Amino acid sequence: MEHSLADRHALVCGASEGIGRACAIALAEMGASLTLLARRQVKLQELADELPRPNARQQHGWIAVDVGDDDALKAQVGALAASRPVHILVNNTAGPPGGTAHAALPEAYMAVFRQHLIANQVLVQAVLAGMRAAKWGRIVNIISTSVKEPIANLGVSNTIRGAVASWAKTLSAELGPDGITVNNVLPGYTRTQRLEQILAERSRATGKSEADIAAGMLATVPAGRFAEAAEIAAAVAFLCSPAAGYVNGVNLPVDGGRTKSL
Repeated sequence: MEHSLADRHALVCGASEGIGRACAIALAEMGASLTLLARRQVKLQELADELPRPNARQQHGWIAVDVGDDDALKAQVGALAASRPVHILVNNTAGPPGGTAHAALPEAYMAVFRQHLIANQVLVQAVLAGMRAAKWGRIVNIISTSVKEPIANLGVSNTIRGAVASWAKTLSAELGPDGITVNNVLPGYTRTQRLEQILAERSRATGKSEADIAAGMLATVPAGRFAEAAEIAAAVAFLCSPAAGYVNGVNLPVDGGRTKSL
């Protein structure tokens, strides 16, 4: 089974921490050259310096840009792709604050739509020519199990994640003939800054302690624990590998069995 990504170039978004950082490490371990994308330049530089280089041809770099800035994103990633074709794109952006769907301001929906779906579209258009030229590509979107079962008090997130999932499914049919796969990974509760944010928000909303909130969440997970970011990254790495060439257009929950739907 072929897993090597030697001579492939991966662009990983949200790479400064959490799942994005873990994905960058996993892909580098498989031999890919990495370009890390996030807003915090110092964090990106530190990670680029630390990434594994199991083969001498690997080159790791970074782009510091806000994915909510369409023009800057298009310019910087377009310049990167023109000089070094991108073969793997991992779309990963921090989730929005919690709250009910009915109480969210229209501006909140628009901002998150731009940071997620519109940014993803800008990125795909920037790197697509290189994938098509290589007749090989992998696009993996880190979304949420909410595309299968909406999560309470994450109204804006549920809505936009669903839009991204439908966009990705459409792309998978359009780009499959070019040797490009498009898949979604749906993390369950994972030990990241996002989980800390959710625990704090639910604690404030209910008056319960964060420990009690966490215990209630874990009661719904058959595995009985939170995921580690590296476990989500392992699924992403497989979908990016040559071995996953016939996996296209799927939503893959990595959630310890929590999602009840098929």
